[in-house]
Amino acid sequence: MTTATAPSVTPGLSRKQRKTIAGGAIGTLIEYYDYYLYGLAAAAVFPAVFFSANDPVVAQLASFATFAVGFFLRPVGGIVWGMIGDRVGRKTVLMSTVIGMGLATAAIGLIPSDQAIGIAAPLLLLLFRLLQGFFVGGEMGGAATMVVEAAPTGKRGLYGAFLISGAGIANVVTGGLMAGLGLTPESWFLQWGWRLPFLFSLVLAIVAVVLRRHLEESEEFLDTQALQIAAAGKKANPLVEAFRHPKNAIMGILIGLPQSIAGYVVLTYGLAFMVSDKNLPAWMGFAGTMIVGLLQVVVAPLWGAISDRIGRRTVYIIGCIGFAAMVYPAFMLFSTGNLWLIWLGQIIGFVLFGVAMQATLSTLLVEMFDPEARTTGVNIGYQVSNTLGGGLAPLICTALVAAAGGSFWPVVVYAAVISIVGVIATLVASVRPDVEGAGRLHELAATKQSRSEGEPG
Repeated sequence: MTTATAPSVTPGLSRKQRKTIAGGAIGTLIEYYDYYLYGLAAAAVFPAVFFSANDPVVAQLASFATFAVGFFLRPVGGIVWGMIGDRVGRKTVLMSTVIGMGLATAAIGLIPSDQAIGIAAPLLLLLFRLLQGFFVGGEMGGAATMVVEAAPTGKRGLYGAFLISGAGIANVVTGGLMAGLGLTPESWFLQWGWRLPFLFSLVLAIVAVVLRRHLEESEEFLDTQALQIAAAGKKANPLVEAFRHPKNAIMGILIGLPQSIAGYVVLTYGLAFMVSDKNLPAWMGFAGTMIVGLLQVVVAPLWGAISDRIGRRTVYIIGCIGFAAMVYPAFMLFSTGNLWLIWLGQIIGFVLFGVAMQATLSTLLVEMFDPEARTTGVNIGYQVSNTLGGGLAPLICTALVAAAGGSFWPVVVYAAVISIVGVIATLVASVRPDVEGAGRLHELAATKQSRSEGEPG
């Protein structure tokens, strides 16, 4: 990893910086809206709508299997969109991904039930879930890179965390919509009600396009591309450049694992645990998700600001350890069946420390890669970890609890093991607190100068 001297803190935000942060946050909102919404529906709706002929446990497993499959195209999308972002520009990627996400999610809301069209229903669900994963795969890398590069030096953790405030708003909207619709007659909800939040994704996509149409590339990105062409006569291959530091590419994946499972263990699988194992009404979990989102909007920037003072690495490790410690009490509270205790379980299980990991991960990953491969590098770490971690987490938890006869202790062990992996990887990774890319820019400038001096006068 290249090194550079950390510049002094720059106060205030320019109009360009504000537009960049708003444009990045709206995309993260849609990303998490789509995935949280799908997770809630996979836990409480899809088993009855698309897998109704199966045994309840098999239907739940099948529903979570489609949830997991969507993650498998995220690394593919991450690499494809990451390379486009690093070579062509981040704005191109962010406009394309947000439109694709909105269309894929809305399409899910239009699929007839399996009782209406048979096997075609789950197959269409699988198809649109894969498309959703492909477009989501390019979102976080582009958004995180643009926002962190645009933020004032010394406040990058804070402004990077605003992306997760967008995720909190997504929790509020998904949880609120599903909770409200879940109070309607069950027959209407399962036939029509659940579809409305999926169709609403189109509205969010239109808002994102409006906010993103005036985005501008960062000076660091433009300078890096110009120096690449001047020094080597062409732009660098982002995928090759991302693996100039193979340790960081691998560590980025391992670092992201505990962050990726936190919400899906506590909120997504937690909901299925309450509904399937404890026979509680789904609206309890939906409403709790909305409360979690409200708190997340505030807590994420607080953790981001703390990371600017004590370091991203320290905050992330605190988040890993805290999350592992809170899974057991969270599920104990879920088991009580008491509404207030269930909500408390969701808060302590996710908000306290899961948000600490989410709030710092994107900035931490940005600080691990040079400008010419930053979007690709962030996407590799974020999307592969989400595939291996978050995508499989509800399915793994369902299978573990079924094998344990309904006991949730294997979920606690699973969360602890993944958290330990995240702590070790965070300690091993090479992180540069200055993301100006000055070191790499100096390398490119020096190459340009040496080429110029070697040319005949």
